[in-house]
Amino acid sequence: MVGATENSDCLECHSDAGLSRAASEGIKHELFVDSNRFKHSVHNINGIGCVDCHSDLATLNFDNEVPHSTSAEPVSCDNCHDAEARAYTNSVHRKASGKGINIPCYACHEYHYTSHLDANSVLERENAFCLKCHNPGKFHDWLPQKETHFAFVECTVCHAPDAPRHINLRFFDLVNNRFLTTPELMTAMGTTPADFLPLVDRNKDQVINAGEFDDMVFLLRQKDVRVTVHGELVIELQPSVHHVNRGVANRECEQCHVPTSPFFEEVRLTLAEPDRTTTHSNVERAVLESYHVSHFYALGGTRIRLLDKIGVGMIAAAAAVVTIHLLARIATIPNRRREHDEL
Repeated sequence: MVGATENSDCLECHSDAGLSRAASEGIKHELFVDSNRFKHSVHNINGIGCVDCHSDLATLNFDNEVPHSTSAEPVSCDNCHDAEARAYTNSVHRKASGKGINIPCYACHEYHYTSHLDANSVLERENAFCLKCHNPGKFHDWLPQKETHFAFVECTVCHAPDAPRHINLRFFDLVNNRFLTTPELMTAMGTTPADFLPLVDRNKDQVINAGEFDDMVFLLRQKDVRVTVHGELVIELQPSVHHVNRGVANRECEQCHVPTSPFFEEVRLTLAEPDRTTTHSNVERAVLESYHVSHFYALGGTRIRLLDKIGVGMIAAAAAVVTIHLLARIATIPNRRREHDEL
């Protein structure tokens, strides 16, 4: 009998892609763990070992064909994630267990590959969680421009109204017609996620202001990277995001579609580190008003300052023409009087 304290002990068997077992109902359960994906999971990154969750399998007996019990105890995420468990307790998903439907944490978060979501798009977040079970098209007939909302506003922005929100900016590659990945952006900028903010934030106030954002986009164009900016309204990944319930979803359009909406106050650029952790760079809200942020517009809440400048320029030009014309008329009064007298 030996204690399995290292993940490598477990992966010695569970890295076999063909490893599975047949349950009593005849359903085959996969027992394979992709070591490459597991390596980048948030648990492995934080030093959580296999037996920290599967504590009942911590002892191995290699005299047996299967060195541990074949009926593992259910894993309880609550042991470590207490705050998330409390938020989930009173959620509609937990309440569903009273109707015979069990929705454990790993139904959404997967078994072994839980990863950071901060840098993911709205679609990637929704595919990983909500869209596994829900078809949003069935329950949102009241919502105008549904497709735009579904694409750029995360479900929990409305369905977990107590959770903080922020705008996540992403660069869309106009040449290749897809979002730039963090490594592609870093390669073009000639930096790393850790050194990105010191490179861009010239005044060292820890915020990328509109001018610094301009310079960043200009630098990308110099590198022949043609991008537009996409904004997505996403939820802060805090325990309260698990508190989703019926009848509490936010349906007030004015929460977003007013110039003073607090949802637009926090703007971020999120970069994925090589180990899939993330770094955040705060961005000045004025950037939303300086660029055409594709498919992301709140009535009165965003403004394209370039158009403002063009408008002001046109008004100034018209005023200049009128002024020049008036001055010319005044300056030529003697000549015009003389010509009139000669006639």
